[in-house]
Order: sequence, then structure tokens, then C-alpha cells
Amino acid sequence: MSNQPVDQSRRTWVTAACAAGGVGGLATAVPFVSTFQPSEKARAAGAAVEADISALQPGEMMTVEWRGKPVWIIKRTPEQLAALPKIEGELADPKSERKQAELTPEYCRNGNRSIKPDVMVAVGICTHLGCSPSSKFQAGAQPSLPDNWPGGFLCPCHGSTFDMAGRVFKNKPAPDNLEIPPHMYLSDTKLLIGEDKKA
Repeated sequence: MSNQPVDQSRRTWVTAACAAGGVGGLATAVPFVSTFQPSEKARAAGAAVEADISALQPGEMMTVEWRGKPVWIIKRTPEQLAALPKIEGELADPKSERKQAELTPEYCRNGNRSIKPDVMVAVGICTHLGCSPSSKFQAGAQPSLPDNWPGGFLCPCHGSTFDMAGRVFKNKPAPDNLEIPPHMYLSDTKLLIGEDKKA
């Protein structure tokens, strides 16, 4: 009879030790397993970004950040659109045939380089050395630009110029057109940058 309390006490200690070991093992395993999941920062870096373009007027541009890069959304005027086919002979890659998979999604392989003719979406980074070009939408002679300038972008670092479709002009340091990121319309006034397939 005197052994029974000792056995009960021993069982209590064994149970307590097993429970403590289980909690300790779980506490160690959870952080270890969680290291296989992408961090919040990593998820945010690659996450698609929504952009409301309802207030964007013809001739205006807005910038959103996607994967740490500036992405331009430009609402082109009818005059800017009309000028695009007229300057193809001055462009290095007017049909966006170089590095198509990398720079121009299939749905933007047209003269406007866009889904909707009046709205262009482009990564605002020069394909030469990674500077961010300045918007020079006004047509005509301006400092550092030709007298017949049709409107577009000028890279301040080395003078590369791009038209209103992000296509690079001939004989410039930039080797390629500006990148068109994956994107899609969620509605007439809302864009999703970074994703182009509906789940």
C-alpha cells in the first residue's frame, strides 16, 4: 500500500516532464518550420499592386511602386497616340521584337504597347544603366531634345530618349525599350500591376 503514492508521484513527474518536453519541442519546431515561409517583406516585395486611375486625365502620369521599382501609368492624349506610328522609322525597336518575353507581355505587343490604347503602363527605369527617365510630354524643341521632339521621356544620366510608348530612339545608349510589367484591368478605372491572370 505504501508503494502506491510513490508510483502516483512518479507518474505525475513523468507526465509533467513529457508535457514540458513536448511544449519545448513545439516551441523549437514552430520557428524552424516558419523559416520556410516567405517573410512579410518578401511577400510585399513581390505582391501585385492596385492602382486607381479614375482621376488620371489625358496627358497626365501617375507613379506606383512595384517590387521596389517605379511603375508609370500614363493617360495619353489623342495627339500623342496619333504621333506613335509616324515616328517608327526613328526608333531602334519599333515593334518591340527584342527581348519580348522579358520586356513586353504578349497582350502589349502592338503599336501602343498597351492593353487600352490611351493608357500605358511601364517600368520607369532606363534599360541602359538603371536611371529613371524624366517625362518630357510636350512636343517640340526643348533643351537636350531634337527640334522635332514628339513627346516622351529623356534619361538625364546619358541622354537616352523614349517615345510615348516607351520605345527607345535609335543611336542612344539604352539598348532596349522600357519594360512593360505584367498587369491587368480589374475594372475600367482600376489596374493590377504585377499580375495578369485571373485566379
